[in-house]
Amino acid sequence: MPIAFGVFLVWYSYNATTAEERGQIVHYIKNADPFWVSLSIVIGILSHISRAIRWNYMLQPMGYSPRLGNNVLMILIAYLANLGIPRSGEILRASALTTYEEVPFEKGFGTIVTERVIDLIMLFLIIIVALLMQTSVIIEFLNEKGINLAGAALILAVGIIGLWLSIKFLRKSKSGWAHKLKNFLKGLLEGVMSVFKMEKKWPFIFHTLFIWAAYIGMFWVIKYTVPETVDLSLGELLVAFIAGAFAMSTTNGGIGLYPIAVSGALGIYGISSVSGDAFGWIMWIAQTLMVVVFGAISFVLLPLLNRGR
Repeated sequence: MPIAFGVFLVWYSYNATTAEERGQIVHYIKNADPFWVSLSIVIGILSHISRAIRWNYMLQPMGYSPRLGNNVLMILIAYLANLGIPRSGEILRASALTTYEEVPFEKGFGTIVTERVIDLIMLFLIIIVALLMQTSVIIEFLNEKGINLAGAALILAVGIIGLWLSIKFLRKSKSGWAHKLKNFLKGLLEGVMSVFKMEKKWPFIFHTLFIWAAYIGMFWVIKYTVPETVDLSLGELLVAFIAGAFAMSTTNGGIGLYPIAVSGALGIYGISSVSGDAFGWIMWIAQTLMVVVFGAISFVLLPLLNRGR
């Protein structure tokens, strides 16, 4: 279970540091400038509002215009749910959209899948930018760790071929379960394809760029909470940002793994493990606190504000 793995990593991190190092990390966390931490949280909230606005751009071509307030609350609830069970938030979000805005589940879920695809594309673009800015450093690090890029590409190719064969088999099948699955996928595809039918393509692109700029901005401002990380460049922080992004998808909300991944990436640039761990924990605590507090509030507010629905 991802959460059990995350708890194990917290225990591992605790035992891998000395009492003195833990004391220094706690000191940095306790003395983190509230201004920068608060600014990081505010930027995060703005990214969620932007995502809520962008969501309507995908739903409108199908004839649905949910209230923006509902969208924001559903998104925050989804992030809260993902802390408990990874990816459960997407299902809960689509279900809430059906309950309060009468959008068919498969269509709403299709737009959420589209969001995830776009998120992957954006993360991929950020990885390319980071590679271009820090090429020599990253390649040297990967070689030291024995990571074979050719092997990873082969696994990806096998996965794509397997998906293609599965789709081909599904199309030819005449069974009842295949028919139901095809109808579900048809609705899902309509949600995914809505991005190509929308009238507001440029605002959609703007919000997509804003969301990811906000994610990086949340991360960027935290560097001012730890003295040793203040002078890090954008390229160096992007490498740590990417490491943290992958950690978030591995354990529930990045618990345990996020500080380790960020600290490891910052270590490439000579940042001490104590400062790297402190940076990672401050960022993770701020992010998680935002999700827990606002997600819990949203969980209560959504049904209260929609009592007539």
